[in-house]
Amino acid sequence: MKVVRLHGVGDIRIADEDQPTPGPGESLVRVTAVGLCGSDLHWFTEGGIGDSQLLHPLVLGHEFAGVVEGGLDDGRRVAVDPARPCGTCELCLEGNRNLCLSVRFAGHGGDDGALRDYLAWPTALLHTVPDALSDADSAMLEPLGVALHAHDLGKTRAGGDVAVIGCGPIGLCLVQVARAAGARHVVAIEPLGHRREAAAAMGADVVLDSGADDVRAALAEATGGRGVDVAFEAAGNDAAVALAVAAARPGGRVVLAGIPGQDTTTFPASEARRKGLTLKLSRRMKEMYPRATRLAAGGLVDVSSIVSHTFPLARADEAFRAASDRVGLKIIVSPNP
Repeated sequence: MKVVRLHGVGDIRIADEDQPTPGPGESLVRVTAVGLCGSDLHWFTEGGIGDSQLLHPLVLGHEFAGVVEGGLDDGRRVAVDPARPCGTCELCLEGNRNLCLSVRFAGHGGDDGALRDYLAWPTALLHTVPDALSDADSAMLEPLGVALHAHDLGKTRAGGDVAVIGCGPIGLCLVQVARAAGARHVVAIEPLGHRREAAAAMGADVVLDSGADDVRAALAEATGGRGVDVAFEAAGNDAAVALAVAAARPGGRVVLAGIPGQDTTTFPASEARRKGLTLKLSRRMKEMYPRATRLAAGGLVDVSSIVSHTFPLARADEAFRAASDRVGLKIIVSPNP
């Protein structure tokens, strides 16, 4: 089978490897769609993410869907949960599986991800998807789940005001989730024009250019000088965090969902303290696939429109370079379309 491995910064290679054999409690999955995520781009452009560094050639890809081959579930279309928590620690038993200290994650550290023709994966982590969702839609359930988890942390209320800073795929999902949850007013802030257009099309009431000199004045005008109840940062840089702090009203909440490139985050402490803000940091997601599937299949969140480019596995290197250049919105690689 064909496998794509990252050997170093910007060094993507395709090789032939043996097809895996499922172990106890596992199924063989023929991979049909893999989304390239911002965290994948950290590995591609920096050779690591946070405090994890590339120690051996790694198969990236953790947003993925496929078809089960063999066994009782042969032919079942599935979205695949990339996180394998231990299931027995205190954090897992409390329902915080995303915080498990022993979690293994596809395409991270020593665990290969989905950019290959086949993989063997725990059957319990395979979620059936309805025919209403395409393969690419099904891969998008992972970033939608991440957005759902961040939204939960924001504790938004129906009729409240929300800001989303950074309108990549997760930010665009957040715009739609906030709207579906009953937000009265959604402000989206993003430097790239095509992403601002997408945010407006997906329900943002006001869309601002974060690179504009007057963005803070425009933000104050957009929120009536009051600020928003919850500001979601989904860009992964300090400028976005500062805008989130500026956007939040006194007593409001700021949820940091972006991943910084240098493993540090700073924010205007005096403004955050003066406002008495609550800051929450979001890590991956909890058990979100059932909810994400219902939202996408029911049309409450449009994941199809976020997918802008699709590449075959043989052009994975081109796909990564397009994603790192911020071309389009979500880029999908299809090993077995």
